[in-house]
Amino acid sequence: MRRSTPKPGCPGGNSRHFRHRARPACPGVHFSETHSRTSPKSFDKFTRPSARSATRIRTTAAGNHYMMTGAPTPVPVGCGAFVTFHPSFGSMVSYDRGVRSGLPAYMAMPSNTRSGGPNFLGGQHAPFVIGGDPNAKGFQVRDVVVPAEITEGHAHTRRDLRTALDRMQRFNDQLVDDPAVVFDKFYQQGFDLVSSSKAQAAFDISREDDKVRDRYGRNDVGQRMLLARRLVEVGVSWVTVNYGGWDDHKKLFETYKGNRLKTFDQGLSALLNDLSERGLMENTMVIALGEFGRTPKVNKDAGRDHWPFAMSVLMAGAGIPGGQIVGATDAKGYHASENVYRPEDFAASLYTKMGIDPNMTLQSGSGRPVQLVNEGHLIKELFV
Repeated sequence: MRRSTPKPGCPGGNSRHFRHRARPACPGVHFSETHSRTSPKSFDKFTRPSARSATRIRTTAAGNHYMMTGAPTPVPVGCGAFVTFHPSFGSMVSYDRGVRSGLPAYMAMPSNTRSGGPNFLGGQHAPFVIGGDPNAKGFQVRDVVVPAEITEGHAHTRRDLRTALDRMQRFNDQLVDDPAVVFDKFYQQGFDLVSSSKAQAAFDISREDDKVRDRYGRNDVGQRMLLARRLVEVGVSWVTVNYGGWDDHKKLFETYKGNRLKTFDQGLSALLNDLSERGLMENTMVIALGEFGRTPKVNKDAGRDHWPFAMSVLMAGAGIPGGQIVGATDAKGYHASENVYRPEDFAASLYTKMGIDPNMTLQSGSGRPVQLVNEGHLIKELFV
């Protein structure tokens, strides 16, 4: 990537563009041809700050932890590890806001991310996981609808529901400090969830207008983004749509000729525009990110490898000025070189937007003080 100077009238300050074929969104700003919907139609709604990870972040697991918590791992971890040394953003939002109107604050689809757990905050702040494919005919959120074995004639007692709730996918042992001590709170939240008419209506994506569903794309990721919008509308504070499979060390260009980027581009564009049209953008923040960048140089297997020295994050809504690309890389895209921010700065900005003090000190289960964000500074361009 290389920096270019925007012409007068084009939103944004610092700009950059890819060195391969590109589609201009406005003079001076170029996007890859794979983002035909997001770039020209939605650029006024989002900002892309550049970032640089610490040089020790070499694996997807470590990068995931850094970007989902704002804290680097204190020890090296393997690529496939599910680790949590610090509460994730979603869990911290859950801790701050709690259950509202029977709705948990934190949900994830179709699975939790590797480091999306609560750590010492406790299993009640792990996400409710919504599995399955919402694009499938007759889709139903497993185990968070009133179980079929409990008819209208039965009282909804904890004893009636407990057996059914035993199956609910909530958290993995690896992602919580001590899941055994939170079972009662877990079951109470499960009872509230299956008893909430607002939640049941939001889960029923078949109620959505067909034109809106088509706009998001009749595929798994598009419909998950639509379901995320429905959950936010009824009061869920944090929804993670986990869309993996971007670790292309081989045959990158063949992969990108498929539908993966097209479906993501369509769904994201629809989400940004839908939120805007519904008047929800000012109170909703949309973030799209990975765990780190990729090597500017294509490897011998026609792929790109792990690269922690330059990456970017898309952020929109919550009063974030649109039409900006903040920062730049060097001429060949190897290193973030201008107006560079760290994951800690991203975390501090995110928490501030969510009304959470990033400078607060938490206490671990053993009473040890833990800084929520360590020396994070606000990304000033997000607060103009």
